[in-house]
Amino acid sequence: MGGLRLIASDFMMCFMWPWSSILIKIFVHKPLGLGFETKDEIIKCAISVINMFFFAWLGMLTKGGAYNPLMVLVPALSGDSSTFLYTVGARIPAQIIGSITGVSYIIRTFPELGHRSPLNVDIHQGALTEGFLAFVIVLLSLSLAAKIPGSFFRKTWISSISKIALHIVFSDLTGGYINPASVIGWDYASGTHLSKEHLLVYWIAPIGGTLLAVRVFRVVVRPLLRDNAKANVKKSD
Repeated sequence: MGGLRLIASDFMMCFMWPWSSILIKIFVHKPLGLGFETKDEIIKCAISVINMFFFAWLGMLTKGGAYNPLMVLVPALSGDSSTFLYTVGARIPAQIIGSITGVSYIIRTFPELGHRSPLNVDIHQGALTEGFLAFVIVLLSLSLAAKIPGSFFRKTWISSISKIALHIVFSDLTGGYINPASVIGWDYASGTHLSKEHLLVYWIAPIGGTLLAVRVFRVVVRPLLRDNAKANVKKSD
């Protein structure tokens, strides 16, 4: 029963994620009338942070629901074979279907918004960029979970600010998505989901970055955190 609940939660959150991005874009440009000045960008970022807090709360409410395949792949890599097969064979497909369904309804409702940010660099540079972004975000998430367990607000705040900052810096190159499910919804709608660009830049590279981040965390970061914790205990004694 818990497995079906997670699959349904993944579907709904991935259905909602592209909608949240579109509704934020519409809200800041129409009712608020914001442009591209510095103060306007700050307001957009603040709304995006609130949106990420909302989805983090949904993840907590659903006891593990997620809108990003990379975030469910991380614990699957640390689990047994049945957990890995469940994630790859059920949860990630549910996320993909949720994103495709959400985008299809967006295109019907707002046909003028039916596209994603283009890849503005060559495929190999794009792959390196998205792989790097995935590496940084996954490594940060693992480090936050290990260093400040249970602190929902602090972890969500640091994670949200980091994701938005990376998105702003790299959005002109690849879109700065760091989310394969989000991209496949838009690319499926345009029929480019099986292209070399889509598969290499938005799936293979981020998954590779995720695998590398998990490895670096296990070998380098976690031992450092453990040593620091022991050193702090000794100092307090």
